[in-house]
Amino acid sequence: MNFSFQELALIAIALDDEEATTVKSKRRFSVHPTWQKREQEGEYHTLYKELLDDETQFYMYFRMTKECFALLENKLSPHLHKKYTFMKRAITPRERLAVCLRFLATGDSHMTISFSYRLGHSTVNKIVKETCKIIVDQLMSEVLPEMTTEMWKAVAEDFWLLWNFPNCLGALDGKHVVIEAPPNSGSLFFNYKSTFSIVLLALVDAKCCGLRR
Repeated sequence: MNFSFQELALIAIALDDEEATTVKSKRRFSVHPTWQKREQEGEYHTLYKELLDDETQFYMYFRMTKECFALLENKLSPHLHKKYTFMKRAITPRERLAVCLRFLATGDSHMTISFSYRLGHSTVNKIVKETCKIIVDQLMSEVLPEMTTEMWKAVAEDFWLLWNFPNCLGALDGKHVVIEAPPNSGSLFFNYKSTFSIVLLALVDAKCCGLRR
């Protein structure tokens, strides 16, 4: 599965992560020993550099090429930057982007990403939400611009020239995005795969680029 900027923006828009209710417990550590090993054992610090040497493996891991990742990082990095403090080193924009893209690429739980990257569960949750919002804010107008009459006419012409479909303004398809069942929702979000999900619908032109209704 290849992630274009259009698909990434659509997934970020559709993402509505429901938090499971957890029982609060007394904090024993300011930073848990597991998370203290982030720079020695975390997936970003141990695996990312190896992936850079193998285009195929990089693509399998992030669902995008190294060039696409670099372009995305360049566009979003100024907005992902966090200040370093005396008490805490900030997570770099590249690592924050890697965490979010890994989540979007795999659909793994925040807890799974938390352990693999050696980051707290709440930290992963916050990174994903903040990064998805930044993706939407910074890329929406670029990848999904408001359509004009002339643009719709061009879409219809492409469908006729490339696919022999007359008077076609887009191809529509959907994908189930797994979620935790919202409270008191019953079977409303239950699907045939025996999971709870919302359906992400995407409209694309004749060249498989996303369209904005």
